[in-house]
Amino acid sequence: MEANPVVALFLVLGIIITAARVGGTIARRFDQPRVLGELVIGVLLGPTLLDLLHVPAFGIEAAHLEETVHELAELGVLLLMFKVGLDVHLQELAEVGVVAGIAGVAGALLPLAMTLPAVAAFGYSWQEGLFAGVTLAATSVSISAQVLLELDVLRTREGNALLATALIDDVVAILLVSLAIAITGPEQAAQAGDLLIIVVRMAAYIGVASAAAWFVLPRIVNWIQHNAVAAQSYGVPAFALIMALLFGWSADYFGGVATITGAFIAGVGFSRARENIKRSIDVATSNMSYAFLVPIFFVSVGLQTDLSRFPLDALPFAAVLLLVAVASKVIGCGAGARLGGFNNVEALRLGVCMISRGEVGLIIASLGISSGILRAEEPLFAALFLVILLSTVLTPPLVRRVFQPRPSEVTEGV
Repeated sequence: MEANPVVALFLVLGIIITAARVGGTIARRFDQPRVLGELVIGVLLGPTLLDLLHVPAFGIEAAHLEETVHELAELGVLLLMFKVGLDVHLQELAEVGVVAGIAGVAGALLPLAMTLPAVAAFGYSWQEGLFAGVTLAATSVSISAQVLLELDVLRTREGNALLATALIDDVVAILLVSLAIAITGPEQAAQAGDLLIIVVRMAAYIGVASAAAWFVLPRIVNWIQHNAVAAQSYGVPAFALIMALLFGWSADYFGGVATITGAFIAGVGFSRARENIKRSIDVATSNMSYAFLVPIFFVSVGLQTDLSRFPLDALPFAAVLLLVAVASKVIGCGAGARLGGFNNVEALRLGVCMISRGEVGLIIASLGISSGILRAEEPLFAALFLVILLSTVLTPPLVRRVFQPRPSEVTEGV
């Protein structure tokens, strides 16, 4: 009797989710973000150590497992970016708009400008250098925000600026990755020279999708909430999920941009709904994402990474990328904040808070693999993965360090 291939998938998913929970719990015990534990567990389950998806005892073709896990991970990315958009607080963004605008754009563009020549110096193509720069343009606000929350300084001037700057930084990074895929992806090679058409197509989609999300989605979801029949059976969360999927599809089909761009835009649109409606969407999305799909995504990144094959002679390359990753955020965001009106200490604090790449960097790196620009078996991806990992580990102690009161601040508080 032929074995049912789905049965092996059940086992693999059970192992992945269990391992992700264990890894995340251990990371929190050591005062580190859950994503760090999930990444490390993914590496251990991958070809670096256990090679979970190629264990013969499963009695199934590895290609089937890899493809299915990858598709579930992609769905996790989509919902993760939808939730990022849903968590946008437009009023807070407006209050520190000048600082956030300058620091966010500078903090996204300087890593790109510094990474391109660094990667090219080690013999990689400009396409790979461009995508590596886009990957390092990202920021994970959740890690720094958690540290600031523990220090009871999240609602300070620097804390509000961090949330707003990270939002703008991520918007710029998402647009950059969409543009990078459009002009460097294998399927776009014949049209790479026609940059103007690509940019116009992207801009037209983003404009139309943003208008639809901004004006239409809140009205429809408000109507669903007040319609007795439509509101039954989780009508509001179901509609939000449908829109996240459709906006993700339309981003790729109509705009030629990354699917996460469409999901993010849909999330921003729903962020304008009434608070009780927004909360119901947030709860349903979080339950589905963080209990099932998002852990699969983080572990799957590790499953694609084989650090056992990482050549030792490439460690200098990884060290250079790490230096670029740290310096470009501190200098870019710090200088931008200084131009926006922050003093030197406030600007330094903001720059340090933006170092962590976390889950957003992983999302972009994984898109590089799925689009064919990066290859998981090459040292470049392993180096990027290592830099994302190390930047995630380094950020909490650095944030605590720069937020230690200066003698003048202690004196002023007495």
